[in-house]
Amino acid sequence: QVQLVESGGGLVQAGGSLRLSCAASGRTFSSYAMGWFRQAPGKEREFVAAMSMSGASTLYAASVKGRFTISRDNARNTVYLQMNSLKPEDTAVYSCVASDRTVATTARSYDYWGQGTQVTVSS
Repeated sequence: QVQLVESGGGLVQAGGSLRLSCAASGRTFSSYAMGWFRQAPGKEREFVAAMSMSGASTLYAASVKGRFTISRDNARNTVYLQMNSLKPEDTAVYSCVASDRTVATTARSYDYWGQGTQVTVSS
């Protein structure tokens, strides 16, 4: 079992930046592939980014590639999502996820989910 707690969300103007953090507790953090999903009001949940256990592999949604960067600090049991050049369409609740299997882009691949943190980008 692993528990995930996100932080760092907030209100930012278009073009601005935010860094989300996800603190994990429980089993060995380095045993999990980590990722981020988001869900906007009235829309389906969508994959944002993911990183393998070692950090050697990363995956990004096309809509965020080049603007968002996922990273992890296994010593701090934390995964980050650096979000730059934010757009109003990035507004959503962002959730941290973990899997003890390989890194993936599908929600069903992740067994553990955080409660989410709200990101609002104003135009």
